[in-house]
Amino acid sequence: MVRFSKKVISAAGASLLASTIISGAVQAEDTIKVGILHSLSGTMAISETTLKDVMLMLIEEQNEKGGLLGKKLEPVVVDPASNWPLFAEKARELLEVHKVSAVFGNWTSVSRKSVLPVFEELNGILFYPVQYEGEESQRNVFYTGAAPNQQAIPAVDYLLEHEEVERWVLAGTDYVYPRTTNKILEAYLKSKGVSEEDIMINYTPFGHGDWQTIVADVKAFGSAGKKTAVVSTINGDANVPFYKELGNQGISAEDIPVVAFSVGEEELAGLDTAPLVGHLAAWNYFQSVDTKINGEFIETWQVYTGDDDRVTNDPMEAHFIGFNMWVKAVEKAGSTDVDSVIDEIVGVSVPNLSGGHSTMMPNHHITKPVLIGEIQEDGQFDIVDETDGLVAGDAWSDYLPESAKLIADWRKPLSCGNFNVTAGSCGGAATN
Repeated sequence: MVRFSKKVISAAGASLLASTIISGAVQAEDTIKVGILHSLSGTMAISETTLKDVMLMLIEEQNEKGGLLGKKLEPVVVDPASNWPLFAEKARELLEVHKVSAVFGNWTSVSRKSVLPVFEELNGILFYPVQYEGEESQRNVFYTGAAPNQQAIPAVDYLLEHEEVERWVLAGTDYVYPRTTNKILEAYLKSKGVSEEDIMINYTPFGHGDWQTIVADVKAFGSAGKKTAVVSTINGDANVPFYKELGNQGISAEDIPVVAFSVGEEELAGLDTAPLVGHLAAWNYFQSVDTKINGEFIETWQVYTGDDDRVTNDPMEAHFIGFNMWVKAVEKAGSTDVDSVIDEIVGVSVPNLSGGHSTMMPNHHITKPVLIGEIQEDGQFDIVDETDGLVAGDAWSDYLPESAKLIADWRKPLSCGNFNVTAGSCGGAATN
């Protein structure tokens, strides 16, 4: 069981510690540097800043337990500022200039895609903590957020079974995660007998603010006499005006429920939740999970930040899991050597905050429970449905023909992220 201290450190103090304080008795070469690659400004700061903070807390906790391999961990924080090309530059800075042993970061898939070539070229390690569209398995990346079969598909199943939804609005921000996820969901819905005319797909730019026309279109789409729901892959601060406009136009959860994949406790903390009550979110963790380890984590987080109202959320838990997996793999390897850690981390199992243990699979995805939560007036979630056990993340969707034939397994001798079982070779589609 992971134990947490009760040490109070202000957020400002933690940031100062991260950037400037290194004990005079400990030289740089005697520390293990850990990169933190999250947007602290721009449209994604609403979601990512708290992930930087939780990483600083986890590193501080590990140092209080004696560090790692007899050395202190030294956080190195950079701000890619919600600028997707800048993510690649900052990743290169962390690996080449600061020589970090691992990086914890990114939120959007476009930012992750931006840094993938850097981690491959420089043989770095990235722990990616956010739900994503799948269709990827990279040797240097560990996906601790949900794949579509750990979030999107179960959310649709819930709406089909419990809400008897017949018409579907797939609304997303215009980039790779929503487009690919909706491609999978469209194929899945059609496999369930949903007609094309009962599926509406809409995309908006990052930071989109004028939702009046779009919400009116959703309302009209839902007036055809069939139960309608919105599946939302809207990211970042665009969620604030989106939910506000739903309320302005009188759309309640009873009328057209919204299930979101990128709205959690942190985002709700900045919203008037009154018009959101009853709408849904699908995650693998909620702050309202009632377990001893989660209670300890919440208490430690609020003490650490000096704020009794500071919330926790799913990507924070993903960093908690990923960080502890990395620590355990380093201890097993006896080194921070990247190749050794990559070999040792498959099969590593650590506690999650829902009361079970999550395991790193050969495809570099982890096992997670799937939870459906209903928004409450206080910005928390009432858990209305959950899987019986843990679900293993699937890197390649069974509902896309070109992906159904692919598997990922980074263990020797296969060592491949897209092995084509039809062709019997690594590297994609079968040849005719």
